[in-house]
Amino acid sequence: MQTCLYPINDLLPHAPPMVLLDEVLGWDHGQVMTAVTIRNDSIFFTEGKGVPIYIGLEYMAQTCGIYAGIETLNAGQPVQPGYLLGTRNFLGETEWFSLGSRLVIDAKEVFRQERMAVFDCKIMRGDQMVASAQLNLFQAENNLLEAHRNE
Repeated sequence: MQTCLYPINDLLPHAPPMVLLDEVLGWDHGQVMTAVTIRNDSIFFTEGKGVPIYIGLEYMAQTCGIYAGIETLNAGQPVQPGYLLGTRNFLGETEWFSLGSRLVIDAKEVFRQERMAVFDCKIMRGDQMVASAQLNLFQAENNLLEAHRNE
């Protein structure tokens, strides 16, 4: 895997506090790995429980967005918003990500046609897989966004 040369905040069209991931561990053609450590200052943290497992879907979606962001910036283009269209086969092995847990999110592209893509994603806590899903995504173009804003 290659080292990502961009700051994580430059790879997503989100503003803090909605950039939920801490770092990009590496990327390569068709794959990206990110990480997040569960802290009590997360906007989704519940005292005594942690972060709910379903937030893992957003961790996965942002990981896919980071992959798109790296490709886009490498091509000299601005980062574009992406949309999660659907999720298949979500599997969670726990109800909560506990305080202090370091999660590694791995996203592998399995299909792409123009601006549509499908990624197989998993979240690991150490050697244990704690969540997995297949995400269907769409990435907008600048001219599509501008046309929508002008309606």
